[in-house]
Amino acid sequence: MITLLNFIDSIGGPVVAILILFSIAATTLILLKLAATLVQLPARNSTPKRLLAHLQMGELKQLRLLAQRQRNPHSQLIGDAVELLQEQTLSKNDTQSEVIRKARDVAHTYSNYLRPLEVIATLAPLLGLFGTVLGMIEAFKAMELAGAQVDPAVLSGGIWQALLTTAVGLGVAIPVSLIHSLFERRAEQQVHNLQDDIGQVFTYFARHTASETATTSVSQRSAS
Repeated sequence: MITLLNFIDSIGGPVVAILILFSIAATTLILLKLAATLVQLPARNSTPKRLLAHLQMGELKQLRLLAQRQRNPHSQLIGDAVELLQEQTLSKNDTQSEVIRKARDVAHTYSNYLRPLEVIATLAPLLGLFGTVLGMIEAFKAMELAGAQVDPAVLSGGIWQALLTTAVGLGVAIPVSLIHSLFERRAEQQVHNLQDDIGQVFTYFARHTASETATTSVSQRSAS
């Protein structure tokens, strides 16, 4: 126990120890996010654009077969939306609600691990500043107790240790904040692409339905 306390004191006190734990936690979350991103990446020849190309050509069977073999949720959702709209097992409004529900679930996965990273990036500099304030209080308290016989080396050492917590806090917050911003921007782009692709699926079936309706109407007038 004494050895642990001495070690914590040697690295700058408990605040620095907490910041080191923050750094380890942030690194773990970043690695998990990277792993999840790699899993969600579309296969080279099976991107959502390829699925939409099949859609525009009316190759719905090929689209569904291709989507079933994908492991990224974006492509799977396109296949599910096409299946629901093609088979018409639900009403139009119910189908739209179901696709939107699934799209929200997929969009939610894009923001996994981002909230904890944001919290770490926000708290780290504040915690570092808090440690500096505590260290300065201790330094000036020691100076008061020493009276006229203040040792400048002891005072400067205390201030140095106090300022160290701010430096460590910023050292943790800056890269975490930058990486969080990159992940957040990517998540926003993924959500935008998802919404656009699902919109194209609904537009295709709306046009297809309107075309069938127009053809039926023309046939009925011709028969009359």
